[in-house]
Amino acid sequence: MKAFGFLSFGHYGPVPGSRVRTAGDMLRQTIELAEGADEIGVNGAYVRVHHFARQAASPIPLLTAMAARTRRIEVGTGVIDMRYENPLYFAEEAAALDLIAENRIALGVSRGSPETALRGYEAFGYTGSEDARGADLARDKFELFLRATDGEPLVDSDPQMAPPGRLAIEPRSPGLRDRIWWGAGSRATAEETGRKGLNLMSSTLLTEATGEPFHVLQREQIDRFRAAYREAGHTGAPRVSVSRSVFPIVSAEDEAYFGLRGRDGQDQIGIIDGFRSTFGKTYADTPDRLIEQLRADEAVMSADTLMLTIPNQLGPEYNLHVLQAFAEHVAPALGWKPNTEGPVQGDPA
Repeated sequence: MKAFGFLSFGHYGPVPGSRVRTAGDMLRQTIELAEGADEIGVNGAYVRVHHFARQAASPIPLLTAMAARTRRIEVGTGVIDMRYENPLYFAEEAAALDLIAENRIALGVSRGSPETALRGYEAFGYTGSEDARGADLARDKFELFLRATDGEPLVDSDPQMAPPGRLAIEPRSPGLRDRIWWGAGSRATAEETGRKGLNLMSSTLLTEATGEPFHVLQREQIDRFRAAYREAGHTGAPRVSVSRSVFPIVSAEDEAYFGLRGRDGQDQIGIIDGFRSTFGKTYADTPDRLIEQLRADEAVMSADTLMLTIPNQLGPEYNLHVLQAFAEHVAPALGWKPNTEGPVQGDPA
């Protein structure tokens, strides 16, 4: 592990105890959290993306504001659901964001996780999928997005408006493909991500259950990704991130929120999106115990970036306390380098 960031689900609503009552609260507080995290030295500020729910939805305006108000921290998503996206407009937005952020982005995309809406992407106008989960739709749109990002000419010019030929999407940001991640939920998807030469973003669950502990199964996923990347002939330094719920207990408030439940955390097996899946445990303990536990987590130590899922409903002040405690008491012992030391680098192929 070289870097860590926070991953916010962007929950909001009039829920007892929540300090995030409205969508406006959520957006402004996420920007505030990114600013504070940037000053601490945190490497990344990432948001989840969901539709038809009281959570973060349209990420580009939020990420743009976060990038404009910070200096070093990477901003990104975990993940954008390609079923809901116009691939060419998304290519324009991604390039504009990358230019504003001066290449400080990590755009995680995928087929998307289960949504509250049944085939909600069809309400957005994206129909024709022959897959019950829309995987074919997401795959085709992502391929077009990559072609547009790479600057491929896609449409004929109007001879009355431009010289004859074909036109590419504008604006373009050089090297943007190197900052695109695919959110993989299985070992097979991770291998496909490697073959495409993308970065790998792995979550706190895998849509597989082999009997192995979650971190061992996820480490195998990372190993397969890197092997596929090399075998496909790519020669870069691909990034890998994993997500965990980690709470250093350094105060009575931490103990009240997470102590009792977190210390007994275990992997879980359940069904998600029709697949028998493995869910990673929550880590909550004193810093010395957390260091020991996370060093034993094979996936955390194999990845270059650890995304800490945060309870955004508790407000930016408490979440900055969590990030500060992790940066001060835990991360240095795991190999962390703060954002003042420059952009995060992956492991060379």
